[in-house]
Amino acid sequence: MALRLVQVNFKAGDDSALGRFWAEALGWGLSSEGPGVTNVEPVGFAWPDPAAVCVDVVTVPDPETVKYRAHLDLATTSAAHQAELVARLKELGATPADVGQGDVPWTVLADPEGNVFCVLEPREIYRDTGPIATVVVNCADPRAMARFWSGAMDWTLHEVTDDHARLRSPSGVGPYLELLRTPGEDTVWNRVHLDLMPYPGDDQAAEVARLRALGATDADVGQGDVPWVCLADLEGNEFCVLAPR
Repeated sequence: MALRLVQVNFKAGDDSALGRFWAEALGWGLSSEGPGVTNVEPVGFAWPDPAAVCVDVVTVPDPETVKYRAHLDLATTSAAHQAELVARLKELGATPADVGQGDVPWTVLADPEGNVFCVLEPREIYRDTGPIATVVVNCADPRAMARFWSGAMDWTLHEVTDDHARLRSPSGVGPYLELLRTPGEDTVWNRVHLDLMPYPGDDQAAEVARLRALGATDADVGQGDVPWVCLADLEGNEFCVLAPR
């Protein structure tokens, strides 16, 4: 049994507007599975597929402004590409963000609803990831988190140190998941979280039980009676286990 990372979920005040921003930012298309939900994925994409981790934008009442523990890093292929992308994102409504990064080669921005993300300088490791280089989760203990997430998913652990860990789909395509040591992180309700999905034929309840045995705990984010299960990892980051399809 195993799970796969299929999408990053953004809570929003206006899913349509934020979805349009991210579709333009990534060069992807838009769809919707119902009112209040906007799906952002590559054009012609057959979801789910490890070649991309999609973006799901969901409207919620009065989304709080919090210090986010999960964010996206966007890939670029050259210094010119980085500059062009940053300029285009600002035209789309992104604004510069200061998270204490200091003098760094990447650019930190916030989307129109305040979600922080980074536009990276060209890096060889991300040359074939697509527009999203990596999904970053801040944490206090990357080694412990790497053990949890590599046990939770079938993604391959490529690197682990005291400061960070990197995982990627076993197919060697799509973005990385990076666990980045960030001391002093508060455990708060996150507006950005990960959605995992079992493979076809696997049992959702059995996967949830396996995750609890790895250290996951039940999370109540006001979801009510829904077909997915909300859990939290070892450091309190909420994530959802969707029904297989």
